[in-house]
Amino acid sequence: MPLDQNCTDTGVDNVNDVQVFHSACPHDCPSTCALEVERLNPQTIGRVRGASANTYTAGVICAKVGRYAERVHHPDRLTKPLRRVGEKGAGRDAFEEISWDEALDIIADNLKRAADQHGPETVWPYYYAGTMGLVQRDGINRLRHAMGYSRQHSTFCNTLADAGWLAGTGRKSGVDAREMAESDLIVIWGCNPVSTQINVMTHATRARKNRGAKIVVIDPYETESAKQADVHLMPNPGTDGALACAVMHVLFRDGHADRAYLEKYTAGGAELEAYLATRTPEWANVLTGIPVTEIERFAALYGQTQRSFLRLGFGFTRSRNGAVQMFSASCLPAVTGAWQYLGGGALYSNSDIYGVDKTVIEGLDVVDSSVRVLDQSRIGPILTGDRRDLGAGPPITALFIQNTNPMNVAPDLGKVRDGFSRNDLFICVHEQFLTETAQMADIVLPATTFLEHDDMYVAGGHTHLQVARAVIDPVGEARPNHWVITELARRLGADHPGFSMSEWELMDDALQRSGYPDAQSCWEGHWEDRALSFEDSHFLNGFGHEDGRFHFMPDWSKIGENYEGMPAFPDHFDVIDGRDGEHPFRLVTAPSRDYLNTSFTETVTSQSREGRPEAQLHPDICRDMRLAAGDQVRIGNAKGSVVVHVRPTQGLRRNTVIVESVWPNQAFVEGIGINLLISAEAGLPNGGAVFHDTAVWLKSS
Repeated sequence: MPLDQNCTDTGVDNVNDVQVFHSACPHDCPSTCALEVERLNPQTIGRVRGASANTYTAGVICAKVGRYAERVHHPDRLTKPLRRVGEKGAGRDAFEEISWDEALDIIADNLKRAADQHGPETVWPYYYAGTMGLVQRDGINRLRHAMGYSRQHSTFCNTLADAGWLAGTGRKSGVDAREMAESDLIVIWGCNPVSTQINVMTHATRARKNRGAKIVVIDPYETESAKQADVHLMPNPGTDGALACAVMHVLFRDGHADRAYLEKYTAGGAELEAYLATRTPEWANVLTGIPVTEIERFAALYGQTQRSFLRLGFGFTRSRNGAVQMFSASCLPAVTGAWQYLGGGALYSNSDIYGVDKTVIEGLDVVDSSVRVLDQSRIGPILTGDRRDLGAGPPITALFIQNTNPMNVAPDLGKVRDGFSRNDLFICVHEQFLTETAQMADIVLPATTFLEHDDMYVAGGHTHLQVARAVIDPVGEARPNHWVITELARRLGADHPGFSMSEWELMDDALQRSGYPDAQSCWEGHWEDRALSFEDSHFLNGFGHEDGRFHFMPDWSKIGENYEGMPAFPDHFDVIDGRDGEHPFRLVTAPSRDYLNTSFTETVTSQSREGRPEAQLHPDICRDMRLAAGDQVRIGNAKGSVVVHVRPTQGLRRNTVIVESVWPNQAFVEGIGINLLISAEAGLPNGGAVFHDTAVWLKSS
């Protein structure tokens, strides 16, 4: 339905005859920035800016979202449903245009046929974070549960980080990010906010300017964030837990532990101190590569600063020992008692503060707990028939995919490609561009961007719930996820009240169930701030465990089933893919600044700014291998190899290789993408992709 060109609600401002809509960025980033979007006419957007009145976004957004018009109005946007008539992966020429009715009928017929032959678990609705909207992203689960299709354990991003944070605190919340402006020390650990969460740098640099705060970045290479820091600690990948333990050793040794706080708010403090007696800076130096003097200096700085703020990210948790690494780092403010002070404590995510009841959105009232749950990160082994995943159930013979591009982003791409190449696998992809996953599909459906549909958003990085209306009409025949789900439900005979509700009605239902104002009120107010009180956000009213204390001795069995062998205290958990004689290097596939994920790889400006995939290698390694800038190098392990160009880089350790990603597979000189080298092994104790935990060899190419 076309938009009302004369919209006069308070969600729209008129500036010099250009309408400015308030919206929210839906992409896979904790910032979920509050936006102001120019609408030039009902079909066209102009500039996109950060909302200056929002005290977290504070008028600042990343460049890639600032140029969102380039994406919305890209000539390669999918605008009509497509049916594949040629070979899989052969590009646009392998498809013909069809009508929406024909496309939806084909999808429904194939899903019915698959379920009739193998049972409903043979169908796997598959999605992730191409949009973070609660209606458009999560509505696929309502179809899943109503039909009894295989369930999904979503593990690409935060599963390992969640496990580690919850082990100590018991609740997924923390200090309001805006408090960084009141901090005297800000430690950015395991994230690169200049590239992936720019607002963190806004508040950190404000503290530096106004209070003289020091900024410390802990990352295995010199990121753009590290270049702006006062101190950069550069651990070997997968050894952050060792660094955290050595710092705590010094805190106890040198009298920086707040023993009154430990007695009142924590459990296991005395046992922790005894356990850490052997976790010295010298011990950590061997593992991390960080000089003893740097560890000592950082520990003293942290221990002597009451207003010390830890901003903990996902990056250092994407490892087999990632949950333990997050847990170990999260222990620091509990040792010093930094939680007691304004601007002190830690933030990993505030996503537990919102309490949005998604029963109707997701169909949680019709979940059948006997239906198997499949790990999204193991899509390669699953599609190639691994019984460790499938159990006694049927193979997956039908995929319905929204909001993700597993042919590019999933681990173990060799198996992913083999699985998608199966002739007996029906694939439907609902997408904005003809991604590598869409090129393997039997039916491709054109999807809207967030500016072409209604939705609501929460965030881990701040405390605002936001409701957004469509700003422009859908491009071509693009349709929202919710519309597609309801149309399929009608054809499949799925029974649930959510299928007869509009996006707005679903939002009203969820908000009113959860004690919020209605969707219209939230939209007119632009955002609803759900910030906790100082006492609650700093856990001064108790941590999330039953005893109200921070736990230095976590019960991993309460977090996941695969907890055997996990350490009883914070520690270096030595289960990583370690270097050896055949694989002397460790590979980190950190996000690039202009791509973040595959959502932005289609836009010309992002492509031109990024250039090409490159392996960042220490100059000593380049000299030893007689490699110069621009030469080609082959990176490999037992899973295969890829060829990329070389970029000598001083800011990393000799045995670390950085390939910023996620690049389209075809961007590599040779190979099918960097995730070919990444294991699909699940991290402990509850799964999680191990994107940054890979040992490799290098060869001149």
